[in-house]
Amino acid sequence: MDHFQKTGATGRAGSVRRRRRWLASAFIALVWPGALPAVPNVVASIGPLHALASAVMGDLGEPVQIVRGYGSPHTYQMRPSDAERLRDAALILWVGPALETFLERPLATARGRDGTRVLVMSALPELELLPNRKAGVIDAHGHDHGDTRGSYDAHIWLSPYNAKVMAAAIAAALAEIDPHNAPVYSANLRRFERRVDDMQTDITARLAPVRAVPFVVFHDAFQYFEKSFDLAAVGSLTVSPNRQPSAKRVKALRREIERSGARCVFREPQFESALVATLLEGTNARTGVLDPLGTDVTPGPDAYIELMSSNADALLDCLGDGKS
Repeated sequence: MDHFQKTGATGRAGSVRRRRRWLASAFIALVWPGALPAVPNVVASIGPLHALASAVMGDLGEPVQIVRGYGSPHTYQMRPSDAERLRDAALILWVGPALETFLERPLATARGRDGTRVLVMSALPELELLPNRKAGVIDAHGHDHGDTRGSYDAHIWLSPYNAKVMAAAIAAALAEIDPHNAPVYSANLRRFERRVDDMQTDITARLAPVRAVPFVVFHDAFQYFEKSFDLAAVGSLTVSPNRQPSAKRVKALRREIERSGARCVFREPQFESALVATLLEGTNARTGVLDPLGTDVTPGPDAYIELMSSNADALLDCLGDGKS
């Protein structure tokens, strides 16, 4: 332990003193658990950030997630229990105001409190940000991917590179708050980075047969994934899951789907299948489901890997030569 390495004299006497202190600390920890620093309370806004924090914390503790189930970070409304969790947090994780607008006001207050640290993931200098794209049929390889700190695509976790950057930031923050467990956070981070690298290699190989197959998404949330694995997305359709489009709009969307040559149109879990069937009627496109938030993924240290792998499975299943 770093603390004990820094105390005591050198030589045999110092070694004896360090051993006695270690035994005393172990005894105190057994009879008085509160003697050791508590693992910090970590609150994450959404599932993907919860997954990254879980990977870094490992067996030490479990972070709290605010937006759960099929809730949208764009439209979520804070509950009293959420406000209480934020008040008790030592570390709060969120992407930024481009995604979780409901957190802007509460976090402005949290930043002024002693003992609470807020990590704005989209503000990390090492992060790669992509600009928002206009809806419609697009050239996936012809638009500007330049970094922007203004109007950016907030689905930053769908890049394996960004996931490692954010996990490193979480580990560094936890090490500052909880130096006693800093070696554990560091070891967990290294393990997570290796797993992400292996995952990226695996997904790249699995998706290689369908890299050139065009597809369309209802919600333009996947360009980080597209860029990471060099996929042939050709457009996005502005369709609200809560509103049935007019007959005129349906006809226009069908024309866009046909013109795109897309083999598959991907919806997200909150879209009703009946709406999808209506939009695809008369087209040759299949339908699939992509989930940027990992709604059905079991929370925990493995969740990020499962989120990315499940989306790769969905792409391969729909874009492949087999039936969807």
